[in-house]
Amino acid sequence: MMNTTDLQQRIRLGEDSYLELKQLVWRGVGKINEPHPDSVADEAAAFANTKGGQLVLGVDDKTRSVTGLALADLDGVEQWLGNALKDRIEPELDYQTQHVELTAADGSLRVVIVVDIPRSLWVHRSPGGYLHRVGHAKREMRSDYLARLFQQRSQARLIRFEEQAVTQAPAFETLPWRLIKPFLHADEGDESTQLKRLHLLTDVDGQPVLTVAGVLLCTENPSEWIRGAYIQAVAYRGLVNDPADQIDAKDFTGPITDQIWDAFGFVMRHMQVPATKDLGRIEHPQYSRRAVFEAIVNAVAHRDYSIHGARIRLFMFADRLEICVPGPLANTMSIDTMTRMSLPRNDVLCSLLSRVPMREFNLGRQYVMDKRGAGVEVIVKESESLSGRKPVYHQLADMELQLTIYAAPSPHAH
Repeated sequence: MMNTTDLQQRIRLGEDSYLELKQLVWRGVGKINEPHPDSVADEAAAFANTKGGQLVLGVDDKTRSVTGLALADLDGVEQWLGNALKDRIEPELDYQTQHVELTAADGSLRVVIVVDIPRSLWVHRSPGGYLHRVGHAKREMRSDYLARLFQQRSQARLIRFEEQAVTQAPAFETLPWRLIKPFLHADEGDESTQLKRLHLLTDVDGQPVLTVAGVLLCTENPSEWIRGAYIQAVAYRGLVNDPADQIDAKDFTGPITDQIWDAFGFVMRHMQVPATKDLGRIEHPQYSRRAVFEAIVNAVAHRDYSIHGARIRLFMFADRLEICVPGPLANTMSIDTMTRMSLPRNDVLCSLLSRVPMREFNLGRQYVMDKRGAGVEVIVKESESLSGRKPVYHQLADMELQLTIYAAPSPHAH
């Protein structure tokens, strides 16, 4: 809960790098005249682009007096705020609101809305451009400053995105033991030290904070903090993406290790496995289990998590399996060199997945990820051997990598 005494004191001291005050001025019933939604969006984006902050609605920024909001207006203000922040900022930023009673100058209690805006993993553009917080004001970023910020937040990959701090994520002390256990070893230091060494935690202002990798591997729902960090899976009866032909659809939102198992199980459930009985029962699966597992692991390990809101999409059709992975190929790789080179985008994730033990599926390996970098070769060789058709990788507009694995023909199809 918010400490209202501290908030009152901060308001008395006025706006600073972390506090913005806004009085709402109404025009008629239910219509907000001031501030303009563009102004609110600019302030929020500036906080997100800097170190985060709080926007308080219902306080006069000049007199610092608590003017408050009517209880009947709170829902309308929330809707107005949501429209201002979601429609005017790209990419969409995260924020939380609290309704708080503060003491006005006449001693009465009045309600304000406190908007908490965390430091973002992305760089946001609002109606005023690319803004940041300088003292108690917002300023447009110079081109050199903006370039450095893009680098720091990993669009340029000079600092690895997976090692960035996620300041709004849960405290590491609250993490489920089952998720951090695979990364801890006896006699190698305390939990915090080990997790920092593995880049699952980092220090922010002297406090341990989860990194992007830590959120992906050690929280129950990573997409709560990293938008789009999940797998969307859909199975169809036919050959095209037709909602009327849909058999099953699931969103797998757990830690990425669970996402791998859940997506693999989805394919195994919906894969056709006809059998022949000429010389005893012989099963003829549509897909190589090893190839499917490698494809899903590669999708999760190598996707670009910095693309806001993009998710892995897995589609099963009667004749093929398609996996669409956000982001272009990493580094200098091309479609032609994928089977001969291993240049991972997410070094930390790949290293950590190679420490997570396999579950009950017998796929001839001990850990989820193989350190040899032979995944693409396995996908291609095993799938082509089974179906007679080579899998196809296709880069879509430098935004998505699509893998198509063709189903083996049924032994009964003559």
